[in-house]
Amino acid sequence: ILGSGPNRIGQGVEFDYSCVHASFALSDAGYETIMINCNPETVSTDYDTSDRLYFEPLTLEDVLEVIHAESKSGELVGVVVQLGGQTALGLAKGLKAAGVPILGTTPEAIDLAEERGEFSRILDAANLLAPRNGTATDVEGAVKVAEEIGYPVLVRPSYVLGGRGMEIVFDTATLRDYFVRIDGQAIVGPESPLLVDRFLDDAIEIDVDALYDGEQLYVGGVMEHIEEAGVHSGDSACTLPPISLGKKDVDRVREATLAIAKGIGVKGLLNVQFAIGAGVLYVLEANPRASRTVPFVSKALGIPLAKAASRIMVGESIRDLIAEGLLPVQDGSVVPMDAPIAVKEAVLPFKRFRTPAGKVVDSLLGPEMRSTGEVMGMDVNFPIAFAKAQAGAYGGLPSSGTVFISVADRDKRNIILPALRFSQLGFNIVATEGTAEILQRNGIPATIIGKVSAKLGDDTIVELINRNEVDIVINTPSGSAARADGYEIRASAIAADKPLFTNMAQVSAAVASIDTIREGFDVCSLQEYAIKRREALAKV
Repeated sequence: ILGSGPNRIGQGVEFDYSCVHASFALSDAGYETIMINCNPETVSTDYDTSDRLYFEPLTLEDVLEVIHAESKSGELVGVVVQLGGQTALGLAKGLKAAGVPILGTTPEAIDLAEERGEFSRILDAANLLAPRNGTATDVEGAVKVAEEIGYPVLVRPSYVLGGRGMEIVFDTATLRDYFVRIDGQAIVGPESPLLVDRFLDDAIEIDVDALYDGEQLYVGGVMEHIEEAGVHSGDSACTLPPISLGKKDVDRVREATLAIAKGIGVKGLLNVQFAIGAGVLYVLEANPRASRTVPFVSKALGIPLAKAASRIMVGESIRDLIAEGLLPVQDGSVVPMDAPIAVKEAVLPFKRFRTPAGKVVDSLLGPEMRSTGEVMGMDVNFPIAFAKAQAGAYGGLPSSGTVFISVADRDKRNIILPALRFSQLGFNIVATEGTAEILQRNGIPATIIGKVSAKLGDDTIVELINRNEVDIVINTPSGSAARADGYEIRASAIAADKPLFTNMAQVSAAVASIDTIREGFDVCSLQEYAIKRREALAKV
């Protein structure tokens, strides 16, 4: 079993979880398990996780040396590469070329999902849509594709980890500058083209983790992102089950996932990311491997996805695993009505990250992953679960005080109802001039405060935040000058440890949780919660 290698943003304990569970499951099934990993801060490198541990770099040469040594002591069944993230996956081709059997999804099938042209053919055969897209191997090719598709576009180098180098680009000048900033000619080329996709504004993003054994699909979980499409899935808060998708939408997602699993030829885990915009279901990407949401789904629903996947990789069927009791029966309803709501929230320790000039890095979320961990809040409804997730990640939301609001023009319509609710809950509202004008027109009292670049009266908002006179900061950026002001506001909020929201979906979720915070809620361990839930279901 190949682990995930050294810790870095975008790859870490989530993949370690899957590797460890695979080792346990295969050991219980009678196999001798051998772990190769080189991170001392993981459970996979504990001495008693596997039968043997090789603390070695995850390079092709080192892995082949281990396989050569182990093959002398018994029959090698195969190597598990789809649980350790991109590092392990990157070795699949070289291992197969050296005659090493790869368990589960083949390297060729993995390439089908990554190679844009082949994946488009799979989607076409299944009558599924992807955002308009293309590939380029140099800056001029990227400009041509982007202008044909139409801006804004989402660009990313292929085979990236944690969304590195991924950006939303709004014009040709920025696209040319992108190549300069990422040293594009060194990263992008014939062997690793740049992927260019039409960016979907105002779309709901959906994540699916599923198992496929070649015949039967088992949907582990359908998750709805709280943030809109464009925020990396590792940084986006999400809910399980989805809280705003109807049954027809969930059924469409399930059918599309089955078609993709068949088309790729998955044997084990599959993660698919979808987006729904203007009623249209788009396929963003498919990853025939363990995703970082596997532990979240497994713990929220009590379904050991990684254990089941490892058994499928060695030839067992989903039907067998259900009969054995490893997987619960799935009756066709992906989202049971009585399911509790679980909210995953990313931990984003921006305060610890500094620019070369020593300033706090900007906290705006985007397609490049920046979180270093995650927490889960679970309860009977979304507001309580979200409040618990915020308490776990950032210490919780305030139940009273002062809210600062400054939003881009595109968000002014959507801020009215959340601001009204804050006002009804007794919060004082301070806002920049443009936002305050909109709020006041709608009967919402708001005090005007100056920005850094346009001081009004005695204080700016940054000075108020620094004096601990603001409890919640809401700031969505727009324009170059506004971006500079916004950075100062967001940096001050982070330095002062104040709740900061940079998109409207987060704001709506937060304001819905305030009543819950005031009333209080019970907190217990995941194990205690599972016992309480079983007891409640038994009474029903």
